[in-house]
Amino acid sequence: MKKLLLSFLFLGLYTAASAQIVPAFQLGVKAGVNLAKFNTENRFGSDNRTGFYGGLWGRVGAAGIHFQPELYISGKNTELTSDATGEVNEVNFTSLDVPLLIGTKIGAAGIGARLNTGPMVSFILSKDQKFGQAAANIYNGNFKNQAFGWQFGAGVDVRRISLDLRYELGLSKLSKDGYPDTKLNLFTLGLALRVL
Repeated sequence: MKKLLLSFLFLGLYTAASAQIVPAFQLGVKAGVNLAKFNTENRFGSDNRTGFYGGLWGRVGAAGIHFQPELYISGKNTELTSDATGEVNEVNFTSLDVPLLIGTKIGAAGIGARLNTGPMVSFILSKDQKFGQAAANIYNGNFKNQAFGWQFGAGVDVRRISLDLRYELGLSKLSKDGYPDTKLNLFTLGLALRVL
């Protein structure tokens, strides 16, 4: 009887672990590129420019749902073009980004597809502006040190390697003055390696 009970106990634990009722934990590194563009209602247009990002990610989940916090350094580059003069102003940010994502995964045997979404806070570490001479006298952006966004994404996992594509919608205005109602939106494409 004792052996039968132990057998059922081990079978139950194995089934729970297989069904991911017991939370699983993963940790990895990630790097990629981004395309950033200002969403502005001003007298400016904005064009996409390529930037970079790299850092760490973690994932904990059970029963097909996971929580995925990330921490990475991001270089975001964009430009504003004055509708009146055609003058191009380059704006470059370096930030510490912290997405807090909720997602789900479909698949088995280390291969699968993921969907995720969640808020993101960005702490601006440096901001550099390169103005044309005429625009510098009129439009000097005074950017905030923190921004909020919301990320939507999909990914593919093949064993320890992942590919992620995301869109980040800027929720907060970046400028204190100079560029009112300016928000930063971007697409990111990243390659991740799971180390744990």
